[in-house]
Amino acid sequence: MLSRLPKWVEYGAFLLALVAGSVNAVALLGFHHQAVSHLSGTATLIGSILLNPSSSELLHLLGILLSFVLGSAISGIMLTGTSLKLGRFYDVLLLLEAILLAFAMVMLLNGHTSGHYFASAACGLQNALATTYSGAVIRTTHLTGIFTDLGIMMGEFLRGKALDKRKALLFTIIVLGFILGGFLGSILFVKVGFFALGAPAGICFVLAIVYRWYSQN
Repeated sequence: MLSRLPKWVEYGAFLLALVAGSVNAVALLGFHHQAVSHLSGTATLIGSILLNPSSSELLHLLGILLSFVLGSAISGIMLTGTSLKLGRFYDVLLLLEAILLAFAMVMLLNGHTSGHYFASAACGLQNALATTYSGAVIRTTHLTGIFTDLGIMMGEFLRGKALDKRKALLFTIIVLGFILGGFLGSILFVKVGFFALGAPAGICFVLAIVYRWYSQN
């Protein structure tokens, strides 16, 4: 259960949701309204393009989808356990995410749409960072599942079931982090364009350093 997760999870979940929200905001504003933190919209666009085939656009969307999967695969290779605890390469993966976002920023600043793929891979990597722990799955790059869980919890509470306060708090923190990240990413994109990706990349880099220090002390 989520109640068994370590106490640092809330802080990490908030910051990762902040990262994902900011990256997705930059994507929506600068990638032709193409989200990268989740794939539902991408899959829908692929289906709609099949009605009026455009090979270049189809390949681009497939590239975003595949990049997300490859990013998740990187986490899958490195995270061999099912428990969320210190010492499982989280710092290395956070550093890789920072590097992917930095590459995305450089590519996009130079007019290369391949930057979309690096940003999508970073989100896929992050989404797979939070592994299953005692039947609980934490997702920080999209909110559909979290809002669904909150709705279920509300319904259960209304019919008399005790509310899991920590679970509700964690999900609320993730929602707030994602929304705040979207706000931050939007402001930065308006002011500095694709340099805005430097902020989430920097957050991931700092998180990697803090996590390494914390896990060794």
